[in-house]
Amino acid sequence: MKMSGGVEWALHCCVVLTASSTPVPAAKLAELHDVSSSYLAKQLQALARAGLIHSVQGKSGGYVLTRAPESITLLDVVRAVDGPGPTFVCTEIRQRGPFATPADACTTPCPVARAMWAAEDAWHQALAAITIADLARDVDANSGPEALAGIQTWLTGENTG
Repeated sequence: MKMSGGVEWALHCCVVLTASSTPVPAAKLAELHDVSSSYLAKQLQALARAGLIHSVQGKSGGYVLTRAPESITLLDVVRAVDGPGPTFVCTEIRQRGPFATPADACTTPCPVARAMWAAEDAWHQALAAITIADLARDVDANSGPEALAGIQTWLTGENTG
């Protein structure tokens, strides 16, 4: 299964938003991840359209999660950024060519389609089983509890001597 690079960026931003008690400007998120602010803005807009984040206007504006990180899954983010459509679309190739199977004989999906749909279902289940909160806990476990706290401090401009 292939996902756009925007999914990675969106997931990282969602994790960062768990560390902030105030709205985080898009420009700060782009700077933090050293990514294109215009491309990141598209991912943030997709997350907002899906209702996963909300844009707060004004001088202290930026983005916040709309729900608890425990209730936002990786599948939610993937679908927000890459769309809800299937990754595999059967074109009934078995009905083409010199040994084409007649359409009226194709009453069930072929083995290729069944296998691909089963794989896609397993992929969706795996993504739905992991939340943004799980990722944030993993950041703390892998990088130390000061990692997200340090990001929060940097985002708010505290201790930037």
